[in-house]
Amino acid sequence: MSKARNRARRLAVQALYEWQMTGTGESEIHKRFLEDKKDKTVDKEYFCELITGVIEQAEELDATITPMLTRPLDEIDRVEHAILRLSAYELKNRLDVPYRVVINEGVELAKTFGADQGHKFINGILDKLAGSLRATEVSTRKK
Repeated sequence: MSKARNRARRLAVQALYEWQMTGTGESEIHKRFLEDKKDKTVDKEYFCELITGVIEQAEELDATITPMLTRPLDEIDRVEHAILRLSAYELKNRLDVPYRVVINEGVELAKTFGADQGHKFINGILDKLAGSLRATEVSTRKK
């Protein structure tokens, strides 16, 4: 797992949270987060892909996440919602990233930014999502 991608995910969760809370436009989010973070250790290309992909596919990602939940999506903590969207995007669109990496990253993001014990919730949902979106990869890994 690359540290630059890890930092891109961390930044993306913060940006997606802002987008969810304020409705700030995608281009403004790209600009503000990349200008504010002139950190050379962030994979900026990956950050941009994540933000663009999640925003463009938000409804589709929510539709993928919703069946895995035990409560309505609008009752999910906003930070956890951002993490779930980000992770669902990676599971669906970034097959080069192993599902276990996606789950681990999501759990770590929840530990950092989410509610107390939120990482357990994220882990359970991402495990179900991986089984659904990456069934072949998951079944070959469990053998």
